[in-house]
Amino acid sequence: MKNAIFPLLAVLIWSINAVVNKAAASVIDPAAISFYRWFLAFLIMTPFLIMPVWHHRKTVKQYWWKLFILGALGMVMYQSLAYYAAHYVSATFMGILNSLIPLLTVIISIFVLRVVPTVGIVLGTVLSISGLVWLISRGDPSQLLTQGLGYGELMMFIASASYALYGVLTKRWSIALPNWQSLYVQIGFGVLLLLPNFFLAESVALTKDNIGLVIFAGIGASILAPYLWILGVMKLGANTTSIFMNLMPLFTAMIAIALLGEEMHSYHLVGGGIVLLGVLLVQQLRTPLNFRRQSAQKKVDCHQEM
Repeated sequence: MKNAIFPLLAVLIWSINAVVNKAAASVIDPAAISFYRWFLAFLIMTPFLIMPVWHHRKTVKQYWWKLFILGALGMVMYQSLAYYAAHYVSATFMGILNSLIPLLTVIISIFVLRVVPTVGIVLGTVLSISGLVWLISRGDPSQLLTQGLGYGELMMFIASASYALYGVLTKRWSIALPNWQSLYVQIGFGVLLLLPNFFLAESVALTKDNIGLVIFAGIGASILAPYLWILGVMKLGANTTSIFMNLMPLFTAMIAIALLGEEMHSYHLVGGGIVLLGVLLVQQLRTPLNFRRQSAQKKVDCHQEM
């Protein structure tokens, strides 16, 4: 399947970006890289999208508050929290938490989109939570009773949940703008929202140690990866493409070990494996929970008709 290269490359770039988040923690303020990343993406996209967006200005004006919320969730909450979390957790952990996004998306969809719960959602949620507890507690769940969640773990979970909500609202609202124009406006709002924190940062200097990270985040992770992902969805379909996201924890761990010298512990393998298994169950077991009830009701209806 030659078309599989598109989502595969997208996931690889996002995996590298998780490592970039960790590497950036020691060379640039989180508020600075959050702003620079999206500002750079906005500048690059402007020559190509400013006129198309202007032609659709009535639509933008009509849905501006929805685009504003999407920008806050996808560009501000998700990415900014990840940069701050990188000060406390490893890139490997961040990759595993990102793999929870498909599961969180399905769970939120139950309440927002009225998606029917399935056997996979129930089993997958239980498994993923168990794996997450094992991962966060480093193989000793009793620690959570005394120490609770750390700042980094909590921020990464909120970040993943924010992006899951972003995806659900994008589908729920179905804003009448082409994908790239919608993304461009969202990034514009994101840049505005990131400005106050940027001005309050102690240091926002670009140096030889951090400018490469900013460029990769602003071009690779913000423009190139989404473009490849959209191509994958167009060629393979959304359901098939989403499966490739399950490779992100593996890619991230391999890159983090190679470039950052992070160590792979048994709790990473056990907890991450259980989380991934839970996500796979959600994607594969699509039998509705009320399937038996519906079947029984159909039999009753048929019997009555006879």
